[in-house]
Amino acid sequence: MRHSPLIPPPSTTAGRHPAGEGARLGRGAVPLVAVAHGSRDPRAAATVEALLERVRQARPGLTVRSAYLDHGPPTLAQALHGLREAVVLPLLLTEAYHSRVDLPAALAEARARDPLLRVRYGTTLGPHPLLLPALERRLSEAGVRPGAPDTALVLVSAGSSDARANAVIADLASAWAAPGFREGGGDGWWDVVPAYASAAGPTPAEAVAALRAAGAPRVAVAPYLLAPGFFADKVRRDTLAAGADVVADVLGPSPELVEVVLERYTGALRHEPVRVPA
Repeated sequence: MRHSPLIPPPSTTAGRHPAGEGARLGRGAVPLVAVAHGSRDPRAAATVEALLERVRQARPGLTVRSAYLDHGPPTLAQALHGLREAVVLPLLLTEAYHSRVDLPAALAEARARDPLLRVRYGTTLGPHPLLLPALERRLSEAGVRPGAPDTALVLVSAGSSDARANAVIADLASAWAAPGFREGGGDGWWDVVPAYASAAGPTPAEAVAALRAAGAPRVAVAPYLLAPGFFADKVRRDTLAAGADVVADVLGPSPELVEVVLERYTGALRHEPVRVPA
């Protein structure tokens, strides 16, 4: 069976490191600075810190620092202060405005403080094959059997003004709904549709209502969100009011996300460090 880039192959190398780089993951490894969007809601930062603590536990001796683009310290420049070299990893689920504009601007600020700083820049966490199993983990915890044929899913992202980022979510929903998603065939969801909490349509409530109108026996909502906060609360409130049966939890510090962070980190180590552009 051929696999979409969004569908896990029979075995995955997530969390492994390329030959010759293993030593760099212990003591003396290039520090990891993970950058999240940030939120006024303290639950969001607590979730990010819980995820990074699990990364530290998975790779003892690796220095892991957090930074936030907005709504609170430390800033990226503050997190990088005192380092001569680092891997900067966006804790973002899609490649969009924050990774293309906000992060380069934050790196420019860091350059002003530390002109000799060298950075390896990692890619965003998503899309990645392990994120769908992470979503199914959260659905299972909410009482939804993975691939239940009587259940339609609404895959909800924060949404973006960048159409490319929204297209990634639509592709992810299509991959999840594909008959060959699970090895050996078996059950598949009644349907999987994308929705966006902001900047694009359909909204999560509209997607739930459309599935109900189409005759879906049961509707579950899977938030493609890293942490709790304004969007997660609004998605839960609006979709339940629109007729959703179940709303799963956000991805949070899931084991799959820990693996993705480490894979993005080791991937960045393959590239030569560069000086932060002015």
